[in-house]
Amino acid sequence: MPEKKICIIGGGNMGEALTGGIISSGLAQLESITIHDIRKERLAYFRDKYHVCVSDDIAGTTETSDIVILAVKPQNMETVLSDMADTIGDRLIISIAAGVTLGFIEGILGEKIRAVRVMPNTPALIGEGAAALAGGKNATDSDIATARRIFDSVGMTVVVEEKLIDAVTGLSGSGPAYGFIIIDALANAGVSQGLEGGIALKLAAQTMLGAAKLCLKEEKTPAQLTDMVTSPGGTTIEGIKALEAGRIRETLAAAVEAATKRSKELGRE
Repeated sequence: MPEKKICIIGGGNMGEALTGGIISSGLAQLESITIHDIRKERLAYFRDKYHVCVSDDIAGTTETSDIVILAVKPQNMETVLSDMADTIGDRLIISIAAGVTLGFIEGILGEKIRAVRVMPNTPALIGEGAAALAGGKNATDSDIATARRIFDSVGMTVVVEEKLIDAVTGLSGSGPAYGFIIIDALANAGVSQGLEGGIALKLAAQTMLGAAKLCLKEEKTPAQLTDMVTSPGGTTIEGIKALEAGRIRETLAAAVEAATKRSKELGRE
């Protein structure tokens, strides 16, 4: 999209992840990327590190952009949308604010606005994110494709109906935290069996990384992949028995359900 001008509203972690992804993938020229933030130190940081344009004028920034990415906190969204409402025109709006619906955005910017809602997650910071996208009533196939190209630059994307975004939040949006807890627990268990702490953590993290990559790259189900490392009467089956006795499946399902419920509540607050 070298001919497109992209504005990112919000210079936080996700705004920076997207900036790096867009640059490294060559989706836009440096002079076509503008970062808006109310913090002058963040604007200086982006200018010095990424050599992109920066601005503290939200109306002027959006008016000269083709694509506007809203990477601000949900509680600030109404103010941000109101500040840019008069200059937004027919620009493509992409929002990553948790709990902020397309209807809310369209209600402030106008019913004709082209908007895409995205639920990314924090591994986007290292280019390994998972994001789900849902298009608004006026979003075209081209708009969805554009949004996917942007978020594919920091991981992988899927397209869902907006009503499923809360479930995505409960699964992949909050999911990295579940993974961190599992890695921490495995590492601590390794220490209890005699391993040095640093070694145990590396083994636990790399093992989970490898298992995840196998799930994505092999044409096998997780159950089939489990069978590959499970021998009759061997060590793995004993470990699996302990996991099942601890109701790990039910516990993880409960975590996703609770996070999904909270996402729905946030959307109503």
